[in-house]
Amino acid sequence: MAKHRVYGISFASIYPLYLQKVEKKGRTKAEVDEVLRWLLGYSQEGLEAQLAKEVDLETFITEAPRPNPDRVLVTGVICGIRVENIEEPLMREIRYMDKLVDELARGKAMVKILRQP
Repeated sequence: MAKHRVYGISFASIYPLYLQKVEKKGRTKAEVDEVLRWLLGYSQEGLEAQLAKEVDLETFITEAPRPNPDRVLVTGVICGIRVENIEEPLMREIRYMDKLVDELARGKAMVKILRQP
């Protein structure tokens, strides 16, 4: 099966788009970083290293040190698709990330974005 094109996109090229999206709504880079660290288990230094290496999305996700087990609590629609119904694991992880950044941009409280069981 052919890989999705999105897997090969550099995370360093997507990250500024995430920042732009949330900063337009009054949120901060620190909040984006907090969401990404919560989701994937990167330290701030690890996150910055991945950005500096310009890894692709597939590498960024698969090299995540400690994906948060509570990420499965992320539900809802992103790009017209229910996140919890995405069968392909890598695409689901990417959509989790998109969903959390979207919630941040929409002004949702950080305590609600960073799901707790």
